[in-house]
Parts: sequence; structure tokens; C-alpha cells
Amino acid sequence: MEKARTFIIGDIHGCLDMLKRLMDKIDWRPEKDMLIFLGDYIDRGPNSKGVVDYILELRGSSSHAECLMGNHEAMFLDYLSDRETGLFLVNGGGQTILSYQKEMPEGQSFFLPPDHIAFFNSLKPFIELENYYVVHAGLRPGLEIDKQSVEDMIWIRGAFIDSDFPFKKRVIFGHTPFPEPVVMDNKIGLDTGAVYGNKLTCLELPEMRFHFVKASGS
Repeated sequence: MEKARTFIIGDIHGCLDMLKRLMDKIDWRPEKDMLIFLGDYIDRGPNSKGVVDYILELRGSSSHAECLMGNHEAMFLDYLSDRETGLFLVNGGGQTILSYQKEMPEGQSFFLPPDHIAFFNSLKPFIELENYYVVHAGLRPGLEIDKQSVEDMIWIRGAFIDSDFPFKKRVIFGHTPFPEPVVMDNKIGLDTGAVYGNKLTCLELPEMRFHFVKASGS
């Protein structure tokens, strides 16, 4: 019997076509394999609503699909609560609003479907696997996992990226885009700039195999 695998997908940012092509490529078995999304499903790209719809379909077909909170989802929740509305809009939030408005009856004000509201409120700050911590942005060096703040988990950059601190488990993260996956002794970075015309990356465990699809036209 084949062993269960874990697939971890980097930042999508509304790039629904790339996500679908990547899912077609990885041969995920919903009844057996774990599927983890690192967050930043929305903003900047052309179809944030479509990405959420698609991920909801995947979660509906499997109890093994998990979704992390990204900083863009946190900004969206703040926007919906009338907190820090400008921060969301200047970070690509306008494209998210447009993707929802396209499917609304003319003259109807912006709103989120109830299942989308539930989705954004269900996102996890991190997931712990046998040999890995999986988190959107990273961890604060020197702190145990139970002492980490959600703020750091979804926003941290330099203090984590530049550190060779030996966390108890290797950290798999997104958030900070690189041309290729970052592989270091203490961390693995999977944001490869899909929305910037580069590629969307998935890490398959335990084989440590990378799968990716390029942006159309690149």
C-alpha cells in the first residue's frame, strides 16, 4: 500500500488558473494525502473569489485539506471589520473586491457569501507535522512554538529569513517571494511569486519533491 503524502502549496494571490494546473499535476489523493495551503489566497491576482471557491470545493471533498492564515487574509478581515481599510486596499485588495463584485447583481453592494466568511474565520496560524512546522510567514527565532505570536506567524520577514536559528523542527513557509524555492537547514520557502509572473510551487513530503507551474506566457 502506498504511504500517505503531504502536499504544501505556496502563495496563490488570486491566480486560479495556476492553482488548477498545479492541482492537476500533483496527483493528490483526497482520501489519503494531506494538502496544506500556506495562505495569501487573495489580492493582487485576477480571481480571488474563484480561488476561495475552488479551495472550498477541495476541502469539501477531503478531511485532509488544511488552510493557513496569511497576512492578506488578516488584512481582509480587518477591512471587513472597518479596521485598517486602507492597508488592505493598497496591498492589492481592490482586485479582491472586484472579483466578488463581478458575480453580484447590478446595484448590489459588496458582500461575502456565508461560506467564504466561515472560510476566512477558520484559517489556522500554523500546523505542526512530525518533522516540520508549517506557517505562512515564519517564526520568531529563540521562541518555542507555543510562545510565538500570530502577528509574527503571518507577517515576519527579515528576522526569520536571515536567521540560522535551529528550530526544533524545520519551518516551511511562504509570504516572502523568491525566484526559486528556498531550501536551508532550518527552513523551506515556497512563495515563488506566482502573481508576479513567475510560478506557483508545491512541496511534496516526505520525498522533498518540488512541483511547479509557470504563469501563462512566461
